[in-house]
Amino acid sequence: MDGVRGVRGGDSPWRGRNGPPWWQRFGGERPGSRWPWPSTLLLTLFVLAGSNYAAHQQVGERAELDPFARALLVIGSGLLLWRHRRPVFVVFGTALAALLYLGAGYPYGPVFLTVALACFSAVVAGHRKAAWTALGMLWAGHVLVAHWLYQWLPPDEDSAAPWGQEGVIAAWVVAIVAVSELVRTRREQWARERAERARAARRRADEERLRIARELHDVLAHSISVINVQAGVGLALLDSDPEQARTALTTIKAASKEALGEVRQVLDTLRTPGDAPRTPAPGLDRLPELTSQAADAGLTVEVEGTAPPLPPGADLAAFRIVQEALTNVVRHSGSRHARVRLDHDKDALRLRIDDDGPATGADAGGSGNGLAGMRERAAALGGTIEAGPRPDGGFRVLAVLPLGVKAKEDDR
Repeated sequence: MDGVRGVRGGDSPWRGRNGPPWWQRFGGERPGSRWPWPSTLLLTLFVLAGSNYAAHQQVGERAELDPFARALLVIGSGLLLWRHRRPVFVVFGTALAALLYLGAGYPYGPVFLTVALACFSAVVAGHRKAAWTALGMLWAGHVLVAHWLYQWLPPDEDSAAPWGQEGVIAAWVVAIVAVSELVRTRREQWARERAERARAARRRADEERLRIARELHDVLAHSISVINVQAGVGLALLDSDPEQARTALTTIKAASKEALGEVRQVLDTLRTPGDAPRTPAPGLDRLPELTSQAADAGLTVEVEGTAPPLPPGADLAAFRIVQEALTNVVRHSGSRHARVRLDHDKDALRLRIDDDGPATGADAGGSGNGLAGMRERAAALGGTIEAGPRPDGGFRVLAVLPLGVKAKEDDR
């Protein structure tokens, strides 16, 4: 029951997530999830402490940290609380806060870290152009401040920054964008893989459901047809020939016992995954038993030819096809005689089931899914089914099943 296992267990520890566990801890929550308070608070403390340290290292070169500088640092870091809900607003807000901080001549330090994280969140969320634009705005603003506006901005007597520094900043910007794009691509790949696993699990579950439905139909249809016929005989002879009615009831008892046994075998597959069936699946070696059951329903069956050794899947499919064809003869044909011919070569097994008709048009309680089930079994093996009236009257079912090929649902 791989289909059932696929639905229950899945095949990845990352099912239902946007990536592996470390991504969840890092902060890859979905929109509308909880607020990232812990990471934002830690980052704010780090930025404030790092900026204080940078200020001591750059005494005399940059302006001293004042309440306005610390306010800009707190605002830039605090905006990251909204990085999962409003990534575009956050990336532009942090870039603007960092630009104001640098324009005021405050010390270089971890202020860029808030912009990097905001850009990362925006790219991963799919707002790539906004992230690129914000970083481009920050870089262009830094160029203006460092090479032109520095004359009118603090600190006093500041000089133009070396152009080599702009190359370092540009490389830093490119690195942020590259890492963000890599994570975004990987996250989309995780989403596609997760969707594909879900589709495959649904497909396996549907195939398993259809397989069980088809098996139950084939198991019950033949036995219930025998019971239907014998019940009619028993009712007709109950008063005039009690002994014959007793024989019909005995046949009903045997057919119902056989049906219960086969249903129990099918339901065995719904037990704990991995358990082996308690009884082997039926095959063409039970063809004499099948013809005996047909005889109990008043149908004489002639069998010609023998079948070669078959894989379990093909053996079960061949048996069910013959069983369903004989059941249809009992239900719908006025003939009480049927012929089953088995022929094979090195490539394929051919099953031909004929009756002489005519069709009765009677409804024996069938579901109308018999021929569809036969076609599904043959198609699963790569074979074909042809069914229809014969030119000389009667009905014929011709099945061609490749040898050495297992049905995909019987491989499980």
